[in-house]
Amino acid sequence: MGAPLLEMKNITKTFPGVVALSNVSFSVNAGEIHCLVGENGAGKSTLMKVLSGVYPHGEYTGDIIFNGKTQEYRGIADSEKAGIAIIYQELALVPEMTVYENIFLGHELRAGFLVDLNETIKKAGEMLFKVRLDVNPETKVRELGVGKQQLVEIAKALSREVKLLVLDEPTAALNEDDCQNLFEILRGLKSHGVTCIMISHKLREVTQIGDMVTVLRDGQTICTLDARKGEVSEGVLIKHMVGREIDNVYPRRTHQRSDQVVLEVKNWNVLDPRLGRAVLRDISFNVKKGEIVGFSGLMGSGRTELARSIFGNPDGYRVSGELKLHDYQRRFVHPKEAIRRGVAYATEDRKLNGLILIQDVKQNITLANLREIARNGVVDMNAEVKVATEFKEALSIKTPSLEQTVSNLSGGNQQKVSVAKWLFVKPEVLILDEPTRGIDVGAKYEIYTIMNRLVGDGMSIIMISSELPEILGMSDRIYVISAGRITGELDVADATQEKIMQLATR
Repeated sequence: MGAPLLEMKNITKTFPGVVALSNVSFSVNAGEIHCLVGENGAGKSTLMKVLSGVYPHGEYTGDIIFNGKTQEYRGIADSEKAGIAIIYQELALVPEMTVYENIFLGHELRAGFLVDLNETIKKAGEMLFKVRLDVNPETKVRELGVGKQQLVEIAKALSREVKLLVLDEPTAALNEDDCQNLFEILRGLKSHGVTCIMISHKLREVTQIGDMVTVLRDGQTICTLDARKGEVSEGVLIKHMVGREIDNVYPRRTHQRSDQVVLEVKNWNVLDPRLGRAVLRDISFNVKKGEIVGFSGLMGSGRTELARSIFGNPDGYRVSGELKLHDYQRRFVHPKEAIRRGVAYATEDRKLNGLILIQDVKQNITLANLREIARNGVVDMNAEVKVATEFKEALSIKTPSLEQTVSNLSGGNQQKVSVAKWLFVKPEVLILDEPTRGIDVGAKYEIYTIMNRLVGDGMSIIMISSELPEILGMSDRIYVISAGRITGELDVADATQEKIMQLATR
């Protein structure tokens, strides 16, 4: 085997008061898919930002050797020119521009001083063929689903003759079919000489796609394992990631469920005026005291629309049907009314809708229930600190202080702050939409433990999740939604991934 395509030697990167990377060494051979794993805050994304020039030469110590040459990237343009492309979890496409405009944005094909439209559309079609995306290049990106947008990002990278493609949590928002399609594309790119680095928290996928796996923990390199030699398994990765063995990722619950129905929905229909069509039809289900009810389904099936239409309908859907809370008819016309009646909703997108990232931990925790700590219309700062401290300790939120800006926390701790915010309103029914999206296995275990404790205390939880192992591992009962309808209800004792997928694709 020749010299590695990429070597990062003794990389150290610090922020005020924090050592994000400490003498990290990392190498990738040409023509392999190399997975980078670790808990939130382990340093994975920081390492890739050093590689891409987001943190330019001079802001870190250590060496980057790419294609046999020591590199000193001053910015993203330098790394792209060298043949490195990074696709982040939050896609960097312009929704109102066409697919072909996005693919060649920043390196337009020109005929003289003008953009050569015919050549651009032709070349864009060639890039789309390479990623097996059958769409018209003149389609606007906003008309595509997340899975297809992901492929446009890869086509955009290929248009720059990429040698090293880095994907940061590429499957976080994809359904199972889109994930498998993405993996087939990555294998195809590998056969054509494109080297890939993939950051992922989904260890099952890592074991499926990775040739090599490097584990980071607390800003240091722990190990690099060769999957082709049988060195990689979920158990081994978990042990290296968290520094201990976790025998059961889904902690067991011992409490007995009640037969008392807390929330019941009958013949629930939701029409989205923006789309001009129904997104939910004749939905009926119930939630009992002290149980976790899982909602499974493919992306676009209507799970989030169901949650938001129940929680005060902030999107302005046209809703019909019955909703009962403790046998009393309810129809929440605003989220504040749902909160007042004991229903809370933790959104799937904590960064966009769940938290105010520029505010600190204590402000985010108390945000949804300021009346509780207000005196004559003014927030009691001492009461706010007391409440935030209690939740910080109860949920094991890792933060230097309550004054820490939430944007500086790891994904797992951001998720705990989001949960704390809704626990402070003291709900009877807590809707968790993708509660562990984008967080590592250690943080997931802590979230699961919190959920078990809450239902053990009598709370009812509706959990929406795209991860079938999570649905099976945490739910007492499971409803499956397909194309806006409930296609089945399963007790977890009778449920399997195969049964759920059959119902999800009806």
